[in-house]
Amino acid sequence: MAYRSRTEPWKLTILRLLKTRMTLSEKDSQHYLSLKKGYEGEVMFDALIENLQCDCYILNDLLFKINNSMFQIDTLIIASEKVYFYEVKNYVGDYYCDSNQLYKVPRSEYNNPLHQLNRSESLLRQLLQDIGVTLPIEAKVVFINPEFTLYQAPLDKPFIFPTQVKRYLKKLDATPSKLTEYHMKLADKLISLHTEENPYTLLPPYNYEQLRKGITCKACSSFLISVQGHYCVCSDCGQEQLVTDAVLRSVKEYLLLFPRGKITTNIIYDWSGGVKDKRTIRRVLLKKFKKIGTHLGTYYE
Repeated sequence: MAYRSRTEPWKLTILRLLKTRMTLSEKDSQHYLSLKKGYEGEVMFDALIENLQCDCYILNDLLFKINNSMFQIDTLIIASEKVYFYEVKNYVGDYYCDSNQLYKVPRSEYNNPLHQLNRSESLLRQLLQDIGVTLPIEAKVVFINPEFTLYQAPLDKPFIFPTQVKRYLKKLDATPSKLTEYHMKLADKLISLHTEENPYTLLPPYNYEQLRKGITCKACSSFLISVQGHYCVCSDCGQEQLVTDAVLRSVKEYLLLFPRGKITTNIIYDWSGGVKDKRTIRRVLLKKFKKIGTHLGTYYE
């Protein structure tokens, strides 16, 4: 089990909610798909390293700042004698290397992940030195998707290809490792140094009025929801969810999109598209939130 687990990035979550409720530009749609694809690749790698039996700490999705520079680590493994650092790429299709540059066939230029890896490895080394850690670092780029092929791949680069991942992890698992309190303190220190990225940076502009209102299906994001007894039922996929849970999910989505917004019965009723009456909305809010004020000034937090 990971010592620091991975969760869906806030920016990806917010873009997914916006994509459901408004029309994104082509640029923002591509950004969303890129984030989604990257996250899916990281989750694929997580599923494999969770099977490791060796004594180690697995830390996922870290963001650090050192000397006014930010850098991200997809996966970091602390073993007794070494720190392993992985940049996970979920590329699909045929690629090739030419003059230290990466291209997708026929000739679409991509950022070489080695450049990002080298920069992050250097900054990680500085960070470890600052906190008095001298463990060596092994940094690798992991191409996780089985439908990825890299032609003319240099043999001396720290690449792990899809057909090599399980073999590499098997070798890592067989490496002797005995963790001590020192390694636990290191893991805790790195987690404490993690900084949260502001998810509202580089997002498309939006406001409450322009977003489509209504409770969506938790499975397929459809707005075709009908209330049948105590359940919200999706007409598209048949997914059912308790009305109470659906309303709470709608409140959480509202707060993600409008973190400074005030929760009131009227606002959540409107945000939910009037799927359920205000009395039901008020009952759910009273049960799960703290009531502040009275009469027309009532809100919840």
